[in-house]
Amino acid sequence: MENTLVIYNSLTRKKETFTSIHPKHVGLYVCGPTVYGDPHLGHARPAITFDLLFRYLEHLGYKVRYVRNITDVGHLEADADDGEDKIAKKARLEKLEPMEVVQYYSDRYHEFMDALNVKKPSIEPRASGHIIEQLQLVKDILDKGYAYECNGSVYFDVEKYNKEHHYGKLSGRNIDDLLSTTRDLDGQSEKKKSYDFALWKKAAPEHIMRWPSPYSEGFPGWHLECSAMSAKYLGEEFDIHGGGMDLLFPHHECEIAQSTVANGHAPAHYWMHNNMITINGQKMGKSLGNFITLEEFFTGSNDLLEKAYSPMTIRFFILQAQYRSTVDFSNEALQAAEKGFTRLMEGMNNLEKVKPGDNSSFDVAAFKAKCYAALNDDLNSPILIAQLFDGVKQINNMIAGTANLTEEDLTAFKTLMRSMVEDILALKNEAASSAGQNELLGNVIDLMLQLRMDAKKNKDWATADRIRDELQNMGLIIKDTKDGFEWEIK
Repeated sequence: MENTLVIYNSLTRKKETFTSIHPKHVGLYVCGPTVYGDPHLGHARPAITFDLLFRYLEHLGYKVRYVRNITDVGHLEADADDGEDKIAKKARLEKLEPMEVVQYYSDRYHEFMDALNVKKPSIEPRASGHIIEQLQLVKDILDKGYAYECNGSVYFDVEKYNKEHHYGKLSGRNIDDLLSTTRDLDGQSEKKKSYDFALWKKAAPEHIMRWPSPYSEGFPGWHLECSAMSAKYLGEEFDIHGGGMDLLFPHHECEIAQSTVANGHAPAHYWMHNNMITINGQKMGKSLGNFITLEEFFTGSNDLLEKAYSPMTIRFFILQAQYRSTVDFSNEALQAAEKGFTRLMEGMNNLEKVKPGDNSSFDVAAFKAKCYAALNDDLNSPILIAQLFDGVKQINNMIAGTANLTEEDLTAFKTLMRSMVEDILALKNEAASSAGQNELLGNVIDLMLQLRMDAKKNKDWATADRIRDELQNMGLIIKDTKDGFEWEIK
């Protein structure tokens, strides 16, 4: 069956049939996190959105090089050219090295992405590891006359660029609008225009993160890293650039301008943006102070939460909305998602109980076509989920004896359901996983207590006491019996 993926291209503002630059190879670049705090629900949405795209492209037979960066330098408080570096500020407050902050929160991010069953990217570069490439990009843009140096900082000349290109073609803005809406901020007086953006910033004396350059001891502008790293790992022209809607302007707009000057063309053919997570209609984010961390979701330790929600409930909640739609947080919506996820997992468990019949009472090929049609229509995950619930209904009917599939059709149906649920949506049965882990833990405890019994038989009292004491310290109640031992968790 031929599958033609159609995706919404933010650059042209319309749906387009996806065609890769190189047959059966896809270059995908996604803006990853700035690692200075615990990941929240707003971080989960782009991760899950582009995980779905990554998985589906691979399912279609493409070899995907997925690059997702980590911003560990140059991301200022105002997300512009002023303020303090967020990581350096965190390091100063906690009396740590900036890279200690980066390492800790990178590890936390990866831990929670694993819990959400988000696949690791092919390459995960850090901005701090690509200063040389970023400085070369600054030099190229300066040499071509689209940037200027002032007091040790280098700024991109937006007005000059706009005379030959359209600065604002991604976001739909124009320079006149920018001039009337851009605030005058401290430190911007050295710019020719308020909307010019930094390629390189001279570091203030108190600035911790700094590197030598021909212009000053300083640090790269926030927008520069993605242009440099995407070109290094995917080439100057690649297939898809993704990120959150909040990055469309100024970040991605500036990327296009930088790359167009340096390379003669825009970097990506398709630009994809997931919409925001909101609370009462307001964007969820650190800057607004209304975010809920993923750890709080998983433990229920936030006043906005009525209970804890599992990682798969969170993943299912996000997938229930098409990625370009907003998702508004509420406990009611999460609890509905929890019930829906449980129902889907129960259906997948029941799938194993279905036996073939003498005939087929529904069309598996038509069902399969509907599933792929949903994915091919700009990754319409809620429509796919609706189709999968129809599949669950058929499973229940087959168990009840009111529907049948021949052995061949049943095999195809089972393969399709597993592929859609487990491989593409990447939803997994947490109850089964938890039960398996508990069984493994019980076996390990039994083994340790058997080793204790062996030690007692050998009169190795020190080893026997140590095993007992260590297990009790972990929260176990151990009882010696005439037949061996019993244990329970306190």
